[in-house]
Amino acid sequence: MNASSISEASHRSARDLGAAYRRGETNAVEVAQSYLQRIGDIEPATNALLTVADRDSLLATAAEADAMLAGNADVPATAMTGIPVVIKDNLSTAGIETTAGSKILKGYVPPFDATVVARMKRAGALIVGKANLDEFAMGSSNENSAFGPVVNPWGDNRVPGGSSGGAAAAVATGECLIALGSDTGGSIRQPASLCGIVGYKPTYGAVSRYGLIAFGSSLDQVGPLARTVADCADATSIIAGADQYDSTSLKLGFSDFGEQIGQDISGLRIGAPREYLVDGIEPGVRAAYEAAVQQLVDLGATVEETTLPLTDYALAIYYIIAPSEASANLSRFDGVKYGSSARSEGNARANIEATRGAYFGDEVKRRILIGTYALSAGYYDAYYKKAQQVRTLIRREFEQAWESFDVLVTPTSPTVAFELGSRTSDPVQMYLSDVCTIPVNIAGLPGISVPCGLSEGLPVGLQFIGPQLADRTVLQVAHAYEQAAGLDLRPPDSAAISDQRNTSTQ
Repeated sequence: MNASSISEASHRSARDLGAAYRRGETNAVEVAQSYLQRIGDIEPATNALLTVADRDSLLATAAEADAMLAGNADVPATAMTGIPVVIKDNLSTAGIETTAGSKILKGYVPPFDATVVARMKRAGALIVGKANLDEFAMGSSNENSAFGPVVNPWGDNRVPGGSSGGAAAAVATGECLIALGSDTGGSIRQPASLCGIVGYKPTYGAVSRYGLIAFGSSLDQVGPLARTVADCADATSIIAGADQYDSTSLKLGFSDFGEQIGQDISGLRIGAPREYLVDGIEPGVRAAYEAAVQQLVDLGATVEETTLPLTDYALAIYYIIAPSEASANLSRFDGVKYGSSARSEGNARANIEATRGAYFGDEVKRRILIGTYALSAGYYDAYYKKAQQVRTLIRREFEQAWESFDVLVTPTSPTVAFELGSRTSDPVQMYLSDVCTIPVNIAGLPGISVPCGLSEGLPVGLQFIGPQLADRTVLQVAHAYEQAAGLDLRPPDSAAISDQRNTSTQ
């Protein structure tokens, strides 16, 4: 694939393709074939995909999508009909290997679809592949995957962010138009920022978690990554809503997440919390953020600096709560029921220990140990209970902020994409990558990252945060900024990606 075709593919939106379908300019079978070709041209340079769709099955699905588009099917076409979609590999897909980026699940083929996958399929989407990720979604750079790191298509041997780095890279390179990821502490928004695309985390409970391989159950949320805010809204409208298989899912009072997109934001009250301009924020990131804030003022919004003092505690309590929940959730992986096993002639306990020792990666082991310690007798009150109490205070602080503001605006990441390998030996430095995104998960709020410029030739993300279930307002403001900014961010060509991959694996 040449540079121009990479650029064109990476810039197209799902709405653009939907309009082309309606005009009769193409059909889903042609699109499926072209995206399989595109994936073949790009992979494994980025290592964004762990599994690519079977050609015959995908073309059969595309033929069904064409019938929907022509009005010749039992179900009507939707905004996702005929749209190439990638699924993060911690979301269960019936009959297709689902590894969560871990050796311990190598060879595991689920017998069922995650609810969000099932809803995408019913909507006529074309599932073209499964995306690479940090093992069990634990990471901020996609270097923790058991199947190798993902390379950021923007270049210079950079990480794509994590844990949904494969999903973000796949969208950025045009291997798909929509990707479904998961966000526990920024795992959709941070890689979206580093790859120059849009990433949206809905309100906790707005989207079912059934079929998502759990990391931190009170924090995890499924959401979309795409080229545009409108595409994220359309995808969320398909996957959201109550689910009998997820008791934490919500009955929403609305179904169209893009209902307010295109509406004027003049008069909206936007808060800019100073705590998110953290120590160590790169000058170029700060400059892009400040320019974006001025753009919001130019759009007629009222932007005022505010303070959320408890933000400083969010990172610390996240790394108590999330590992604690992970230590419980990952106890099911024992090599007995599914996945890889290191069983020998020893007893059951020895076999389980051998399996986990052999097939869990270092970061997963680290978080299990932290979480098990925090939950242990004698330490539960001092760590886990105290963290939950501070979590409640952070939620209340956000609630107070909503008395004065409709949304908040912050940087998404304090840095642009950093170099592969530069933080792998320093877990604390790696954890700081999510300092701006973690509070959103702590409070269960909707948040979105949109591109707001370049620093050192690499993308910078702008984050909007709203009250619980104010998803439509968050999307409205993000879309208004996106349209006013008019950015045209495109990654380099496939040759540059291939060079990066060769460098990173030497």
